[in-house]
Amino acid sequence: MAPTLHPMVRNASETSLAFDAAQKVVEAHRRISASLRVGQTLAQIDTTVAKTLADLGCRSCFLGYKIPKSPAFPSHACLSVNSCVVHGTAGYYTQPMKLGDILKIDIGVTHKGWIGDAAWTYSFGEPDPLARRLMECGKESLRRGIRELRPGRPLIEWAKAVEGHVEKECKFHLIRGLGGHGIGLNTLHGPPFVSNSTPTFPGEWSDAYKKCEPGLLVAVEPMLAIGTGQTTHKRSEWPVFTADGSLAVHYEHDVLVTPEGPRIMSEGMDDLPDVVGV
Repeated sequence: MAPTLHPMVRNASETSLAFDAAQKVVEAHRRISASLRVGQTLAQIDTTVAKTLADLGCRSCFLGYKIPKSPAFPSHACLSVNSCVVHGTAGYYTQPMKLGDILKIDIGVTHKGWIGDAAWTYSFGEPDPLARRLMECGKESLRRGIRELRPGRPLIEWAKAVEGHVEKECKFHLIRGLGGHGIGLNTLHGPPFVSNSTPTFPGEWSDAYKKCEPGLLVAVEPMLAIGTGQTTHKRSEWPVFTADGSLAVHYEHDVLVTPEGPRIMSEGMDDLPDVVGV
């Protein structure tokens, strides 16, 4: 029998606190997306993120975050342009935003100890048809995957839904080796790991057959690219790029598994604009 997952949200009070943290992220995205303009730099955008989070009474849980063999993350948000998939810093890309640029903004906050973490992809001006298809594919894969996060269902059902849409229907590529994660009280990256791709060999994804149970809180996040699922990055640096330099997009929701099914704690993200800056 596959092992189950330990719930991270135990009662109505904790559910409310987790929801509030997620909604801080949603409101931050609303305000920041409305402020985005052609000609801004990532440093300027990150300053806006910092001010917005302060106004909302929360703080970035990314700023200063450390993992082994990497420096502390230096920015308030992950800001990833075009072929940068995730973990872009405010200083890695210094050119001003121009028409046609695709910017992934990933915001994580701490509010009353609880974590909210959600990402959206924005196009400066109307995206070209291929970029638009990639963006729509990313959003739809997220919707389809979330439907599978129900009590008693193994996490691999999420990956099957996401992978089926992205790679079989849309003919794009999921980024291999990156995925979602458990979140909660003082926990940004906890178990389980939520792969967007089904495993290709035994042991590749140890959590694949762990079952969802009420109380499980996860940040789920399809990352997909036009040309490849392989990535590259410089040692001891944060930004992750597609190996072939092709365009990538990133979408992320916080989801609580309830007895009735998945509840999107970051509801409202789907109403954010795709096109900004003009």
